[in-house]
Amino acid sequence: MTDDSHTTDASDALTPDRFAFLAAAGGAAPSLHNSQPWRFRATEDRRGLLVDRDPSRAVPVTDPTGRALHVSIGAALLNLRVAAASLGLETRLRLLPDPAQPDLVAALAFDRPPPGAGPHPDAELYPAIAERHSSRQPFTNRDVPERLVGELMAAADHEGTVLAVLEEAETRRVLALTTDAERRTAADLTREAETRGWVRVEAPATDGIPVEALGPLDRDARVPVRSFTGHPPHAVPASARFEPLPQLATFTTPHDDRSAWVRTGMALERVWLLATLNGLRCSVLHQAVEWPDTRWQLRDPETGPGYVQIILRLGYGPPGAVTPRRPVAEILSLG
Repeated sequence: MTDDSHTTDASDALTPDRFAFLAAAGGAAPSLHNSQPWRFRATEDRRGLLVDRDPSRAVPVTDPTGRALHVSIGAALLNLRVAAASLGLETRLRLLPDPAQPDLVAALAFDRPPPGAGPHPDAELYPAIAERHSSRQPFTNRDVPERLVGELMAAADHEGTVLAVLEEAETRRVLALTTDAERRTAADLTREAETRGWVRVEAPATDGIPVEALGPLDRDARVPVRSFTGHPPHAVPASARFEPLPQLATFTTPHDDRSAWVRTGMALERVWLLATLNGLRCSVLHQAVEWPDTRWQLRDPETGPGYVQIILRLGYGPPGAVTPRRPVAEILSLG
């Protein structure tokens, strides 16, 4: 929640406390294997932030093009915008502002709102940043209300991305592709080793996925959740009975470049925060987008060309476990 020290009138230059507040929100975004591949830098005038990718935190075997890395940074950008709104600030965003700086993904400038302007609607999403977690637990059979589905679709459209909530036939097709991709990943020793390298067995940790956040495997093999543990030395999670037909949604863009990936991340986080405020739990089924052929087959032939970037599982159920975060001092530079 925002405390009083963050809701007073904003000065033109942000204080170190405000930069830390923003960086903490950005650092709470979801990322592949909780790799947290971002860095934040205060601008010289202290009125904005530069957001860099951190190549040292890439997942190169699973994500050789950096697509998932840029999706993660897009999610962090959305959190930064929401946190700025909670401070009463407006955000001007430029994506990929300098071709000479390939690690620079975005530049954000924070402004006072015009006189008489009311609270920015994004401020309402801020409490969900701390509550949003991936839930790899079984969900109930309760359907997501049509009203909320429409709001989630509008949230993705706000960021230039199409969210499609899948009907039964398309859900089963996407599940089959995801199952195939999961089997291939499990048989790839290099990918499996990279994935296991992000599992954190002992605390404390500042990144990766703790064992308690892994969740069970589907006893009936209907929901292909990722098996992070693979073979020993890590124990396989217990199995459980999942929902018979999960509710899946896809995020699709008309192009497949760095800008589209970043916009997907912003759309994903906007949808996820709104879902969280409405009591929904979410988790990403990422396996099928990690293999070029299964990702290509994810395209819906009835909706025309487009690139599927993310598959999100939605439902009602228990919250996910908290995952560790890097200290703000590691991700924020004040120059």
